[in-house]
Amino acid sequence: MKTNDIMARLRAKYPGESEYLQAVQEVLESIEEVYNQHPEFEKAKIVERMVEPDRIFSFRVTWVDDKGEVQTNTGYRVQFNSAIGPYKGGLRFHRAVTPSMLKFLGFEQTFKNALTTLPMGGAKGGSDFDPKGKTDEEIMRFCQAFMWELWQCIGPDQDVPAGDVGVGGREIGYLYGMYKKLARQYNTGVLTGKGATWGGSILRPEATGFGALYFTQDLLHHAGKDIKGCKVALSGFGNVAWGASTKALELGAKVVAISGPDGVCEIPDGITPEMIDYMLVMRASNRDRVEDMATRFPDKARFTPGKKAWSVPCDIALPCAFQNELSEDDAKELKANGCWCCCEVSNMGCQPGAIHFFQHNGILFAPGKAVNAGGVATSGLEMTQNAEHISWSGKEVDEKLHFIMKSIHEQCVKFGTQPDGSVDYVKGANIAGFMKVAQAMLEQGTV
Repeated sequence: MKTNDIMARLRAKYPGESEYLQAVQEVLESIEEVYNQHPEFEKAKIVERMVEPDRIFSFRVTWVDDKGEVQTNTGYRVQFNSAIGPYKGGLRFHRAVTPSMLKFLGFEQTFKNALTTLPMGGAKGGSDFDPKGKTDEEIMRFCQAFMWELWQCIGPDQDVPAGDVGVGGREIGYLYGMYKKLARQYNTGVLTGKGATWGGSILRPEATGFGALYFTQDLLHHAGKDIKGCKVALSGFGNVAWGASTKALELGAKVVAISGPDGVCEIPDGITPEMIDYMLVMRASNRDRVEDMATRFPDKARFTPGKKAWSVPCDIALPCAFQNELSEDDAKELKANGCWCCCEVSNMGCQPGAIHFFQHNGILFAPGKAVNAGGVATSGLEMTQNAEHISWSGKEVDEKLHFIMKSIHEQCVKFGTQPDGSVDYVKGANIAGFMKVAQAMLEQGTV
């Protein structure tokens, strides 16, 4: 396999799909050496098949707003790879959603799910619908219209969507309510991230952030460091950032910055439990303004418009918002401000230039497919509970999540340890996930 040859073909075939092409190139560069040690993979054209989704559904979503006006959006579901289990991946509602974005996310999800040790394939879906400024009734009508088109493509042993950006517990509830009506069966296993009273798993809302901090803690321990007392800057204030802040505080770290599209809130003395609770209020408001935190807590938070979290001095940076949110210039600013560790919590949160800068300047770095796998791992645990018609305690779920994240870290170390003893977590995560999926594809024949 020659990465450059494959990428040249993909660029010619999918011009303009920058996120998808970026994700594929990052993985192929990491696995090329190992792949070429397995001629059976080359003979079966594993990579050529793996980089293409199994299928993509696209559909019109028509709904009526509160003014009685008809609105139209586009919905998608990308079922990328089911070699090791049913398709699994979130739904994203955001105005920037495109097929390229969802293909990149589905591709990443395939390897992320493989890392969790659970039998789940990779998928992603969503719509260019923007929840910002919409009422609960409008969001409900959109979710119902979206599910009207999607429901026959999903199922507990076929494709199990979850939430993502713009899709939280409220949206999952509306989606499931419509699915139940259309399918005429109460099958809780068809969606994850559900409410606790109707099949949801305890700790699922916190799981992505919690898992990210468990992974970060293991990474630091492996490097001979401790998270206790570290200053943490993170982007976003949604569900992921909320979970990450909660666990960071519990582990003894100090969250000194959160950010949003409008700017950054610096919190010199560290975020408090009351402020973390208020992040949920901010997310539910759909205002998308981090300034609200400074307005609510003027004596603790200082808002600066137009700035990112990476402008605030910290030890650890945690991108928790969106893909490609941290640039090479941001990485240089972080280093200048004393940062020595960055763990992606968002999917592909760092641009390639930023990753290369971190790796060549002694800054510990780990990719999102490993760091943020706790969310989908706990979704997998929710699927197990649904299949058995049981509910585990928070302690049981947390112990399983902690074990899974430790296992992911061990896989990264196993496949990413370099001759000098350092760990290339990007390479480790990509090779570990790839080998599992590739072997399954090889054993199942050319399908």
